[in-house]
Amino acid sequence: MNYSGRVVAVIPVYNEEDTILDTIEKLKEIDIIDELIVVDDGSTDNTLEVLDKLDIGIIKLDKNKGKGYAIKKAISEIEFDYLVLVDGDLGKTSVEIGKLIYPVINNEADITIAKFPKALKKGGFGFVKGLAKNGVYMYTGEKLDTTLSGQRVYKKDVINSIHYIPDRYGIEVAMTVGALRNGFSIKEVEVNMRHRETGRTFKDFVHRGKQFFDILGTLIVLFFRR
Repeated sequence: MNYSGRVVAVIPVYNEEDTILDTIEKLKEIDIIDELIVVDDGSTDNTLEVLDKLDIGIIKLDKNKGKGYAIKKAISEIEFDYLVLVDGDLGKTSVEIGKLIYPVINNEADITIAKFPKALKKGGFGFVKGLAKNGVYMYTGEKLDTTLSGQRVYKKDVINSIHYIPDRYGIEVAMTVGALRNGFSIKEVEVNMRHRETGRTFKDFVHRGKQFFDILGTLIVLFFRR
């Protein structure tokens, strides 16, 4: 394999004490990753206590500011040629992120996004996913199934070209639209990853409601940033 460059994985976390250890341990098995950086987004559980026992880089935020903010904070502080974004709740399935790294460093695509298997339990009614997918298509003409997937790999040139990253749930949509508008290529990669799935409790619907309005707001901003 002929490639040069530094591969850095950034893992934004918020209250992931139950899953972060397995997530990190499996990421450490991927030799091609040069550095692991966890951004603790103001966790109020024991996530930090778990992280402090691991031999990794940690960026600590005093209070919860959102996934997008956490990722922007990491980008501003690290040196990388390839950026790997991983959610903290993947557990042992985080080892699958290797499938996303190789197509990018081999120049098969500028960005890869993980395509998860079908959910194990019923979630919402598809409003959030539909809004994200249709929004990306409306602005770029590209039909993607993975617009909400947070498991991604980017070349540095792509990150440098994206000038709008919202602080919260709109981050994936904004980064997808920004990259496609700038002419970069995206490859969706099937993986056997699993993460925490939402169901149909009141709390789950409140969470999806926040997602929906964050993404809607992101799409409105993107409309005026054409």
